[in-house]
Amino acid sequence: MDVVLWGVLPYLTLALLIGGTIWRYRFDKFGWTTRSSQLYESRLLRIGSPLFHVGILFVVVGHVGGLIVPESLTDALGISENLYHFNALFFGSIAGFCTLAGIAILIYRRRRTGPVFMATTKNDKLMYVILVAAIVLGLWTTVVSIGAGHAAHNYRESVSPWFRSIFWLHPDVESMAAAPIQFHIHTLVGMVLFAIWPFTRLVHAFTAPLHYLFRPYIVYRSRDEVAGSAATRASRPGWAPVGTADRDHQPREGR
Repeated sequence: MDVVLWGVLPYLTLALLIGGTIWRYRFDKFGWTTRSSQLYESRLLRIGSPLFHVGILFVVVGHVGGLIVPESLTDALGISENLYHFNALFFGSIAGFCTLAGIAILIYRRRRTGPVFMATTKNDKLMYVILVAAIVLGLWTTVVSIGAGHAAHNYRESVSPWFRSIFWLHPDVESMAAAPIQFHIHTLVGMVLFAIWPFTRLVHAFTAPLHYLFRPYIVYRSRDEVAGSAATRASRPGWAPVGTADRDHQPREGR
């Protein structure tokens, strides 16, 4: 069972994540959207959306730092293990609770606002259930680690080596199997979330509007300004030639 869970299932998840994203981009570009509902309600959205997006951004950064950065590197940089875990638990807790509060507000808004709820699909409901489960389980592992104090399990010696070994195509099943049950459940739910990711509205996270940084400014003018400039400007024919009038009116010699 450990081989199936920690040696086979991660590659099935990656196959669905990568293959599903490519399929969605090629065959469902018009569906690659968040299906924004800001038109129906904006008050709660202005509160819940920043909380969720900023919180989840810091959660992702924390996971990347904890899973990818090896313990030997932080030791070489002079960061003690106690300081590392204190920062991870402190800032991770803040980011996790902000994310949970944000998603709770968004779900409440979606359920209590009639037009928004009517636009909610079964796909959305499944996505919300799994996403909330992943967030709650992540907070659960954090709370358990805080409660255990110095006796807390060091995931950098079990979960992190297993995660990095997946990309070396040699999964360290024994390391992950040695982790406590809360890490197992959180990891399994996380893999389910990434497996369905390309087939939900979450796929918009892979879209970065970088062209906004380089497009020219759009100049807007009021109607009064345009009307006033049109009144003072001399009228001219819309199809008058430019720069060819003299040439066209010169007499031509013919045989």
